[in-house]
Amino acid sequence: MRKAKRSDGRVTIRPWRERDADALIRRINDPLVAAFLDHVPQPYTQADARAWFALAEERWREGTMAAFAIEVEGVEGPVGGVGVHFFGGLDEGSAEVGYWVAEEARGLGVATAATRLAAAWAFGSHRDLVRLQLRADVENVPSNRVAEKAGFTREGVLRAQRYNARLGRRTDFAMWSLLREEV
Repeated sequence: MRKAKRSDGRVTIRPWRERDADALIRRINDPLVAAFLDHVPQPYTQADARAWFALAEERWREGTMAAFAIEVEGVEGPVGGVGVHFFGGLDEGSAEVGYWVAEEARGLGVATAATRLAAAWAFGSHRDLVRLQLRADVENVPSNRVAEKAGFTREGVLRAQRYNARLGRRTDFAMWSLLREEV
């Protein structure tokens, strides 16, 4: 799987680099990011960042995941992340996109632009990709708005799909999808 950088002139996505560690640590320790990304260690440390960079590199090589840092014109360092996880087996031809952005990037269309860029990269890089899906906690209204603004279609709700210990509840996820012909 070829690593790539994509930009719309304001928002750029590119593979993570080790020198992104300080920006990643500062921004991913945001309580709102931590609440919805409960699988991410908190507090997030240098060791966590190094482990993430190694895992991201390994998954790039395997072709199972593409992890991108999100940059915004005029802001130093990555302000978020967007990634695409490719499925195999019976779900081959499908992938899932996910994203997070730090407080200073929220409400500015950054997550929407990054999601569009990641979708264009995924469909452009993988001719066998037919479906890109996105799950968002139904109570995370901004994340659901991103999915809609990025052109995804809401399919329904995956009820009580998983327990989020940081929120202290089982999570209902809105399921969204984008098909190749819709890009």
